[in-house]
Amino acid sequence: MASIREEFPVAAPPDVVWSALRDFDAVDERLARGFVVASDAADDARVVTFANGAVAREVLVAVDDDARRLVYSVVESPLGTTHHNASAQVLPDGEGGSRFVWITDVLPHEVAPPIREMMALGAAAIRQTLERPYAA
Repeated sequence: MASIREEFPVAAPPDVVWSALRDFDAVDERLARGFVVASDAADDARVVTFANGAVAREVLVAVDDDARRLVYSVVESPLGTTHHNASAQVLPDGEGGSRFVWITDVLPHEVAPPIREMMALGAAAIRQTLERPYAA
């Protein structure tokens, strides 16, 4: 199984970052603007549309408010994964900032490169979205 990790600082308080991450159905508005262009609640899941036109169905698996950690599984996507599970966690980092840790495990291994590229774009969008209100 391929495991992909994006870890980066966010110049925003952990509670603010966690609030945006935890709002599962508003990923397009509160967490990754421009990377995710639409997010629609659908039964026990969300259907997200990415800037490149790809559409995926993601099921919320777990939310841990104490650890500020969220887990989801991609159950439908154009990449043909047989397994796609991800977690995202917000940790305190420095003087009022946060550390965002996003880990995705996928099968087959061959889909790891495009997912790695998407996650890098997503990480940049997350930082931009969350830091905008805190820019000097």
